Parts: sequence; structure tokens; C-alpha cells
Amino acid sequence: MNKARIARITVLSLIGAPLAWLALAQAAAPPAAPPGPFTFFITSKGTGKGADLGGLAGADTLCQTLAAAANGGTRTWHAYLSTQAADGKPAVNARDRIGAGPWYNAKGELIAQNVGDLHGDTVRDRNQVNKSFALNEKAEVVNGRGDMPNRHDMLTGSQSDGRAYPAGEDRTCRNWTSSTDGSAMLGHHDRTGGNNTSWNQAHASRGCSQENLISTGGDGLLYCFAIN
Repeated sequence: MNKARIARITVLSLIGAPLAWLALAQAAAPPAAPPGPFTFFITSKGTGKGADLGGLAGADTLCQTLAAAANGGTRTWHAYLSTQAADGKPAVNARDRIGAGPWYNAKGELIAQNVGDLHGDTVRDRNQVNKSFALNEKAEVVNGRGDMPNRHDMLTGSQSDGRAYPAGEDRTCRNWTSSTDGSAMLGHHDRTGGNNTSWNQAHASRGCSQENLISTGGDGLLYCFAIN
């Protein structure tokens, strides 16, 4: 065998070996997980009346209507909102009204496996509520801090564990019926701004009107979860 042929065989062997290893690695790799069902989104719009959502029922209707327009209407949707005890009625915890999970965004990407992971009950930040994954019902990224306009403030009325505030100081704009007096607790869906990375308890709003919500980087948006 002449030297030229030996050299050619050596080069081909050097090229072929990595390709063979690549083929083996690809054959051994597990298949990608299929996308999950559409069970979570941020509303692409609010009611236009600030934090007056028509109570929990009105907020749930908004979630259901937007989900139906995005082919998610076969499920039952609830807004992620807490209410405070008032007028003889007990408080309602947001975490108790969103089902058991898991939840996936409009692209089928996992947001959280269960209520505990969503709220970091045992391990902090075991969820994907952030600008890249917390999409609206149209699978669009929602504007965050640094975008124009900033829309990262999400209405929640909740403490970081997903539970309601005690009765007294208003944190729910009169249980989502006021567009004037009161205040609402907000979360940051992009996990940034104001030195607070909480998706559900970042800061209180300046008031309950649409103008008040816009002034701090919001638009009356909220999180929606499928409960089934």
C-alpha cells in the first residue's frame, strides 16, 4: 500500500470516528418530552377598568373568554387572585383556586408541576414564571421592565405563599371591585424591577384606577390557570 493511500485512509478514519460517536450519542439520547397541555397564561389585556374586575367571578370570566379565543376553552380557568375577609365572607387564597397542576404555557412549556413548586413551599423558585415562559394566551412575550410600555405588574392580591392578606389594609382593591380607592398587591412576571423578584408579591399599587396601574408598570393584567 503506497503512502498516499495510507494517508487518505488515516484522514477518513479521523473524520469518521467522531461521526460514528455522534451517531451513537444521538441514538442513545432520550426523545424530547412532548409539549404539555395549554393550562397557564397571562391575560393579553385587562378589563380596562383598572382593578375593578367584577370580583373573582368577573376575573374568571376574563380568563375563560381569552382562553376560549385561544382554543383553550374546553378547560375551566380561574384567575390567580386572593380576596380578603370582608362583609362576613371569609378570605380566599389564590393558591387554593387554581387546581393541582401541572401547568404549561401556550407553547406547551412547563411552568410548574404543582402548587408547592409554584410557590416554593419546600424549594425556592421551582417554577418558570419569568419573562421567557410566562406568555399570554397567544403565546406572546409580555412586555417587562425596559420595554415600552412596561406591563410587568400582575394583579394578585396575594402574599408570596399564595395566601390572602389579613383583613384590614386593602391589598385587593376592595376584593377586585374598585377602580378608585384602595390598593392591590402586584407581582412581577419578569422577576425584575424595584429590587424585588417576586412573581406574586412585589409591591402594592398606587391605587386601583387604570391610570394608577399603568403608572408603576402595569396594565391590569393577571395570571390565569386551568383547574382541570
